[in-house]
Amino acid sequence: MLLMVLALPLFLAKTAFAENRAPVSFAYWHVWTDLQGVSHQKKCEIRNFVLESIEPPAAPQWLSRLKTEGASVVISVLPVGWIGIWHENPKPQWIIPISGRWYVQTMDGQRVEMGPGDVSFGEDQNTKPDANGHKGHLSATVGNEPCVLMMIQLKNSPTVNQPCRFD
Repeated sequence: MLLMVLALPLFLAKTAFAENRAPVSFAYWHVWTDLQGVSHQKKCEIRNFVLESIEPPAAPQWLSRLKTEGASVVISVLPVGWIGIWHENPKPQWIIPISGRWYVQTMDGQRVEMGPGDVSFGEDQNTKPDANGHKGHLSATVGNEPCVLMMIQLKNSPTVNQPCRFD
């Protein structure tokens, strides 16, 4: 009986929250490689959110748990005017701009500028050099301030020809 009394506020909060909110989605850019070894970018959405407490008795929130075998976090500060050479992501990795702006250009010619609030999943391993010797992607800072990036590098093997694989 005591357990039911303690669980009632959480149940009521979850019910009230669920009635007032539709399920959410989260947009991100996926840098991926096709079967011919060419990198591309596609805007994707994660939609598999579940309304639950992250740790009771915390109020419910929309959660999506992406499965991974492990990860490491890297913080990178790209100086003003920084231009990288064409390269592949070292590992499948989530890239989250904290401050400043940068762009990523893939082998298909698409260029996407990102800043705080944007997210990219870099998975362009297994590309093949094009006629100019370019592999993977080109990236650089945009504007007159450094770009601070947080990268969450996964231990999972990269996929090929699976754009938006987290949807």
